[in-house]
Amino acid sequence: MSPLQIHPALQLRNGTSNAVEDALIVEEPLEIRLDNRRYTATMRTPGETQNDDFLLAQGLLFSEGVISSLEDIERLEWSARCRDLSDELVNVVNVTLHDASQIPAHLWERSLISNSSCGLCGKASVEALSARFEPLQSAPLHLEIIRDLPEKMRPHQKWFDQSGGCHAAAIFGARGELLCCFEDIGRHNATDKALGFGLENGFIPASEPLTLLVSGRASFEIIQKALVARIATVCSVSAASSLAVDLAAKNGLNLVGFVRPRGLTVYYGAPI
Repeated sequence: MSPLQIHPALQLRNGTSNAVEDALIVEEPLEIRLDNRRYTATMRTPGETQNDDFLLAQGLLFSEGVISSLEDIERLEWSARCRDLSDELVNVVNVTLHDASQIPAHLWERSLISNSSCGLCGKASVEALSARFEPLQSAPLHLEIIRDLPEKMRPHQKWFDQSGGCHAAAIFGARGELLCCFEDIGRHNATDKALGFGLENGFIPASEPLTLLVSGRASFEIIQKALVARIATVCSVSAASSLAVDLAAKNGLNLVGFVRPRGLTVYYGAPI
């Protein structure tokens, strides 16, 4: 399935109007099931292959605390089924776990739909997010490396180039080398895809200082996902929320916003 749709629009520029064909980023639901039991649904951008949905499911289940490694998953299956009263396709990923009985009861309460702008929506309560983390060990904050990260991520934002309506999340190594980059209409979905990729490739949970860079703002849930993945630094091209800063500071996670080649804002961390 293409992540883009072409839609007719009227473009107004400098006092003139033109009929154009505009590329829109696709927003569609993905239902995630555990052992054929509905766990959650999220609005996401479908990837060009089914593997993007698998990465999203893996990363989300990892960041939610349902799984601690890929070894907890027995099988991943993707299917498309028709709703009873329409021809609209609903994408479904079913995750078969080796032992679903070990999942804490409160995690099953994540049953409402999460919208594309805020992965926190759909949680049964804020308390379900407030798991206690082992504080991270202090990691160096190399500002010269961080300033260059958006420029390293930018060439990999092909859906954004075509639509202007897509977020990105990228994970970088200790020397600023790009490990992966994923796009989605939601920052939290792009982050889950990146974490799912990291699980498959052995660098998540992190054993060395890694950096997560997200387009848009750094929210509370982005910080939570980074803490689960043991990522030492989170950067954003926009601001951070107050709750994100509080959570980062309490757990020793470096948090940097408004990252540009000319400057940035350090919300938490000690630059060197």
